[in-house]
Formats: sequence, C-alpha cells, structure tokens
Amino acid sequence: MKNVGLIILAIGLVVTLITGFRFVTREKVVDIGDLKISRNKNHAITWSPLVGIAVMVVGGGIFLVGNKKK
Repeated sequence: MKNVGLIILAIGLVVTLITGFRFVTREKVVDIGDLKISRNKNHAITWSPLVGIAVMVVGGGIFLVGNKKK
C-alpha cells in the first residue's frame, strides 16, 4: 500500500504544478462544393491547484496508514 500512496502523492504533485492544458481543434465553417473554409478553435482545460493538494493529502494518508499491522 505504501507504493500506491507514493504514486498518488506524485500524481498530486504533478496536478498541483501543472494547472491545465490547451488544445486546438479544427472546425468547418463553410462546405459548399469545392469551397471549404475551416478555422482553428482553441480550448483550455484548467483546474485549481487545490485539487492537486487534496490528491497529495489522500496519497500521504494512504502512505502513512498503509501497511500498519494491528
């Protein structure tokens, strides 16, 4: 379980440092016979760094509670 906790902790760190990404899609505007017009449309997906901190807390909890024996 400690390995899983470390992996989740690392994912949380990456999510905290990289708070989003952008990508471009191509969209048809006009398509009449031989006349074809398209445009690039930008999209952005972002999230709060607090999401990454929450994931790190969960990963840290799994790491600490992980292989404890009763």
